[in-house]
Amino acid sequence: MARKRWKPDEIVAILREAERLGSIQEVIRTYGISDQTFYRWRKMYGGVSGNEVARLKKLEDENRRLKQLAGDQALAIQIMREELGKKGWA
Repeated sequence: MARKRWKPDEIVAILREAERLGSIQEVIRTYGISDQTFYRWRKMYGGVSGNEVARLKKLEDENRRLKQLAGDQALAIQIMREELGKKGWA
């Protein structure tokens, strides 16, 4: 079975539909997701709205970029120290 990547706003809509209908199993069958996926989504996105999901996604992207930047800087510092060590300055 082909996997589908669900967007956070779609996940929130599915969770809201499950709350509205009251039948988790029906929603799981309708969207073709597993029980584990549904409960993981509910744990992750249970009490958030659409605006909060967008904000959370934006913060996650910013965090990823900052970690990448910190890693790049640490690598540059390490390379500079190695070069200075080779020249006998450090």
